[in-house]
Formats: sequence, C-alpha cells, structure tokens
Amino acid sequence: MKPEHWLFTYEGFEPAKEGLREALCTLGNGYFATRGAAPESEADDTHYPGTYLAGGYNRLKTDLVGRVVENEDLVNMPNWLPLTFRLEGGDWFNPRAVTLLEYRQVLDMAQGLLLRTVRFEDRRGRRTRVEQRRFVHMRDKHLAGQELVLVPENWSGRIHVRSALDGRVVNGGVPRYRQLNCKHLRTLVTEEVDAETLLLEVETVQSRLEVAEAARTRLYVDGLPARVRRGLAVEEGYLSHEFELELREGQRLAVEKVVALYSSRDHAVSEAAMEARHAVGVAPERFDELVATHVQAWSQLWRRSDLDLELTETDHIHTALRLHIFHLLQTVSPHTIDQDVGVPARGWHGEAYRGHVFWDELFVFPFLNLRLPDLTRALLRYRYRRLRRAREAARAEGFRGALFPWQSGSDGREESQRLHLNPRSGRWVPDVTWLQRHINAAVAYNVWQYYQATADSEFLYFYGAEMLLELARFWASMAQWNPSLRRYEIKGVMGPDEYHTGYPYRTEPGLDNNSYTNLMAVWVLCKGLEVLKLLPGDRRDELLETLSLSPAELAHWDDVSRKMRLVFHEDGVLSQFEGYEQLEEFDWEVYRKRYADIHRLDRILEAEGDTPNRYKLSKQADVLMLFYLFSAEEMRELFERLGYPFDAGMIPRTVEYYLQRTSHGSTLSGVVHSWVLARSDRPRSWKLFTEALKSDIADVQGGTTPEGIHLGAMSGTVDLMQRAYTGIEVRGDVLHFNPNLPEGMKRLKFSLRYRKSLVEVEITQDKLVLNSRWRSATPLEFELRGERYLLQPCETREFPIKRPEVTAEGTLDSAGP
Repeated sequence: MKPEHWLFTYEGFEPAKEGLREALCTLGNGYFATRGAAPESEADDTHYPGTYLAGGYNRLKTDLVGRVVENEDLVNMPNWLPLTFRLEGGDWFNPRAVTLLEYRQVLDMAQGLLLRTVRFEDRRGRRTRVEQRRFVHMRDKHLAGQELVLVPENWSGRIHVRSALDGRVVNGGVPRYRQLNCKHLRTLVTEEVDAETLLLEVETVQSRLEVAEAARTRLYVDGLPARVRRGLAVEEGYLSHEFELELREGQRLAVEKVVALYSSRDHAVSEAAMEARHAVGVAPERFDELVATHVQAWSQLWRRSDLDLELTETDHIHTALRLHIFHLLQTVSPHTIDQDVGVPARGWHGEAYRGHVFWDELFVFPFLNLRLPDLTRALLRYRYRRLRRAREAARAEGFRGALFPWQSGSDGREESQRLHLNPRSGRWVPDVTWLQRHINAAVAYNVWQYYQATADSEFLYFYGAEMLLELARFWASMAQWNPSLRRYEIKGVMGPDEYHTGYPYRTEPGLDNNSYTNLMAVWVLCKGLEVLKLLPGDRRDELLETLSLSPAELAHWDDVSRKMRLVFHEDGVLSQFEGYEQLEEFDWEVYRKRYADIHRLDRILEAEGDTPNRYKLSKQADVLMLFYLFSAEEMRELFERLGYPFDAGMIPRTVEYYLQRTSHGSTLSGVVHSWVLARSDRPRSWKLFTEALKSDIADVQGGTTPEGIHLGAMSGTVDLMQRAYTGIEVRGDVLHFNPNLPEGMKRLKFSLRYRKSLVEVEITQDKLVLNSRWRSATPLEFELRGERYLLQPCETREFPIKRPEVTAEGTLDSAGP
C-alpha cells in the first residue's frame, strides 16, 4: 500500500481555487458535513464556509420577475469553524496579509482528517509555524473538532486566540441563486455555558428545525493547560471566546476546539441545545482521544469499501478513486441508516441543486448494494415514505399509481423549479425538467437491483413490492394506444438528455416515444408482474386488495409490456425520440472554434436566441442509458417481448451514433459512455473513464464543483471499476463475472457482499481468484462467462481468464457489465 494514494494534497495558497478545494476537502459523516474552508475565513468571493445537516431543508418565497417563486433549500447551518489568532500589535491572521513561507493542505482519506500546514512571516519579521487538524467524527455522528498548533520560530510575546460560533450565515454559495431569498435561520439561544464552552441554537424560519451547536475550546502550552486571560463577545447570532497568553520562542501552543451538533429531529434526545451542551461536556478530555476513535471508524469502513489497484502507470487514478469513495461514504454512511434522507445529487458539500435528490441513486446504489446494503435499504425507505405524495402527484397529472418527483426534498413533493437562470444570458427561462418521468423507472430499477443483490425478501414483501406495483400501474396508465400502429405510446416526457425539452414546431413541452422511457416502462411492467409471483400468497392477496389490482388491470399491464412502441432510424439505430432523425445536424466544429467550452450548449444556444430542440445533439447519454443498465442479453429479451428484431450489431452502431452527437454537459455522461464502450473499445472506454475521474478534481465544467461535488459521477467511476471492468452482474439469482480489465491495469482487488456471502475478489489480466470469507451454510452460486460454479464457505478458487474477441459488429457483451 502506497501512503500517497491516501493523501489528496494541495501546495500553495491559490485564492482563485479555494472554492474548489473547499468542496473537495469537505469532511462529513452522513449526519452533517462541513466544507474544507480555512477556520479564519468568512464567506466572500474567495471562501465559502458551509455546514449542512443531512436533510436539513427550509422553504422561502421570492417575488421574481412578477412571479412568486418558492424554493426548498438545504440550509447552511451555523459555522462552527471560526478559530483564529493574532500576534501582539498585529491583525487577525490572513494568508494574504503575510509572507507565506510554506502552505500545504492535505486531505488524509485513510483517517478522515483535513490537515493544513502554514509557515509565514509578518511585517515585523516574526516567523510562525501553524499546523491544523480537523475531523467530523465518523463514530459519534454529533461531534466534530479541530486543533490549531502554533509555534513561534523567532519571537516571544503575547498572542490572542479567538474561537467562535457564527449563526449569521445565509445561503450564498451559488451565485445564480443570490437573487432569491436566502436567510433561513433565526437565533434562539446565544449562551456562555462556562469559561471554555459556548452554545448557539437556531431555528429554520419555515420548517421549524432547531439546530444547536456547543463548542468547547481548551489551550495547552507544551502539553500543559495554559494560563490565559479570557473574554466573551456576544451579538445577535454570534458569540466568541477570546484568549490572551504569553508565548516564548519555540513553545508549542495547542488550541483544541470540540463541537457537538444536535437537531430537533434526532432520536433519543430531550432538546437539541441540552444535548449539545451535555455532549461537549462529556467528550474525551484531549483531541487525540477523539481522533483515535474517529480514525478507527474510518479504518473499519475502508475494509468494506476500498478498491486496491495495481497499475502500470497513472497512479493518480488510485488516489482519485479513493477520493470518490471517501466522499460517497461521507454523504451516505452507517449513520444514514437511522435517518430519513435520500441521496443528494451534490452530496452534503454545498448548495447546488439546493441539496435535492434526483436520480443519482441509480449510480450510487450499485456500489452500496455490494458493500453496505443496509445503506441502500435505508435510502430506499426514503422513497417509500414519500409514496403517498407520489400517488397524489400521479392523480394530479391524470394518471394512476405513483409519480415520484424529479427533484425531491423534505416531503416528496416536486421541488423542480419552473424558472431557470441562464448565467450566460442573464435571462430567466422556463424549466420543464420535471417532465423527466423516468425517475419512476430509476426507483423501480433500484428496488429490484437491491433485491437481486441481497435477497432481502422482507424488504420486498413489505416495501419494495408495493412501490414496484404502483410504478408499473403508473406506466400502464400513461401509455396511450395508437390503433393505426397497434402499439402503445408514451407522450409528453423528457429523456435523460435534458437538452431536448420539446419540439421546435410545438408550443407545449415534452417529447413523444423517448426510447429510454418507453423501454424502461416495459421493464418496470415486467417486474411488476414478476414480483406478484414472488410474494407469499397471503401478502400477494393483501396487496391486490389494498391496491385494488384486478385481473383485468394486470392483463392490461401484460399487454402494454408486449406492445410498446420503439422508434428507429432508417438504418436501424434506436431513435432518442420520435422525430429525432428529422432534426438538423449540429455544426460542432463551428461552435468548438467559437467557444472555449461547449459542455453547456443549451445555455450557449439560448443566449444566441436559439434552442437545442432544433438539433441532433445531447447533453449526456439518453438512449445509451439502456446499454448502461442492461446487458445485451437483457436487451434481447426486451426486444423479443415487444416483437422487434434484435441485432447485436445495433448496439455499437447506436453507441457510435450518439457519441458523435454528445457534448458531455453532465459529469454523468463520461461515466455512461465509458461503460458502454468497456467491451467493444477498451482504449476509448479507459480515456472516457479517466476524464470522468477528474471531472470534479479539475472542475471541468468551470465553476460547478465549488458549489458541491457530483456524487453520481463520483460513484459511477467507482462502479465502473467495480462492475464494468469486472463484468459483475446480479440477476437471475446468480452472481455473474465476465472480467475484462483495461490495458495498463495489472490487478484489481476488493471485497463484495452478495446475499449471505462475503467474497474477496482478485482479478488480473489472466486470472480470477475468489475467496469466500464467511462461514455461512450456503455456498455461493456464480457464473463465469456462461459456466456455473459453486464457491463453498471459506473456499478459495482460481480461474484462468481468456479475453473475448471483438468483431467490427461488436459482441453480445459489447454493452452492459
């Protein structure tokens, strides 16, 4: 193990990149997260300190261009970071106001610590060394802490230290939202508990969520409690302790700040402020004691979650993959299991997308299903708890069953905005992304994949089946019969592409017969019928009664699942939607020359008075999402059910057609395209993979990552390594392997959980080794390239690997795992 593969390091102070660093150096534990802002910083054009409670939302209304707009936001909670100092006769520390001799920031992913080292010289020639450590505790979800160590290198004198809690914060982390109301908090309590402890309690103004933070600050000189003079400052929403002491040259001052954060939603508490005050009072005496238990918890998580790679070169890939796993585990951790939260598209790392839940769990759950399935179960319960709202939404739209929102927040209503600010043109334009009904297919797919990986029959019987049936009912009710074609159609939707919101010749939004939506609807209907056969008789009867599902309705589901319309181009390529082939070709070369960055062509074209609806172009994978989710075998089964001929060569032709017409305006795009090329064009797949891997690290979209990481893309890159290049599938009650490592990868090793087995997997270019780690009574049944095997408990088996041949037309495994 190379230690550097666990360290994500920045050298030097670069104000223009601080926002990006703060997002990527966020620390969290699944309960709350704090951006990696310097403790002396305040929100300005350079820094944005932010602390976010998982699922901590609040609604505000704004009068905007003559309309009242209501938005629910993930709230920026009080800032617990403020911890700074000033030397006698000088100003409070500011890196820009001194001469920096050394500046390094390190995210230690193995230990879950953020480290900073600063050496500087002030205007009087005084040289000082500062070292800082920070954690958000992975075992005790309510605790966080930071340590500031200061050593005078060539001076002696007086120093002032200030430790504060700041509740004056607003939601200002996304520039384009700043025209909207952003003050979510009112102060309830500002209190000095004792000479070393402060307490601040706030409440969100609409959701009435109470959040309390208590901070205990202790100072030590050369390991002994320091003799200090203390002062207190209190104002509305803010309070601080200031400590004054004498230091001699070479002495080591350690300032240890321990914080407890509680909310009124927490279990087994009396009141948030009371619990926060108590928690810091009984916290371990010294900072290192807390660090030790925090590091131990991370060590246990990494044992279940790590990917161990051996590459011929490009070692940064290993570090980047671990960074992505790290942020996934900080967003959804074992602490998530006891909470009512979903998977936020941008993590709990910033305010982009207002902390809402989209379809990103589609890219997150595959990793969790095979590592931490209890987490998937908890996150699926987030959807189940909002099934009532989804039923209401379907009825309001004139459909049956359940319709989940494209953007979800606290209660499951549709949170998608109806107006979107184009920062390029400065205009507010209509936003119809709520027409992405395929969110329903994503929820159903996630339920089924979780069941396949875990065989959790209890979840399926009491939660999953009900969701699947209501989702199947929705698709059957949305399908319209076309008597002339003798096919069912789905009209007025948007696909995953998002550039196309309607037809250039129609005033109403929405597209007809989006291939991804139609085929996913067929799949959901099939699973709805299948799940009824899996249920015990009494539970099946209960659901049929409760949902009023008649034999006639089920027969209709079966009919729709066999007669859904798919639209093809003249050459057999699957059309993105009806009418796509008649759109104009887009002049990519002209726009690449005209603009430095064409990822967001929708914004560019709108600013020019044009629209993507006129052109054959895509923001991200749409049709190709089918090849991401389904193997060629599964695609063949769906085509045959619908009575359409299936040609394996259609897959690579379709992939190539849309690759040439995609701007990759979403970070998910590279993940999906890399996946679908993993079998047929490994070099290009690897290139797209490495580009996706750095999408947040390099902030390839030019300013989006500072507003919050892209959790789906991060998880997707890890899943590419875990499933695409290993050929792992979970279907048909069997674990499938079909390894095909990229050139340059010598070895891949990781552990996975499949049902009642814990298996250590090791893959090289020429062999697969499986080691069963649990003494379960049931052997693992798995399939390796079409051959069935059994792996007995505590058994190790080794298999040779022969690479599949790839023809010009592709192979049956040219898409999918």
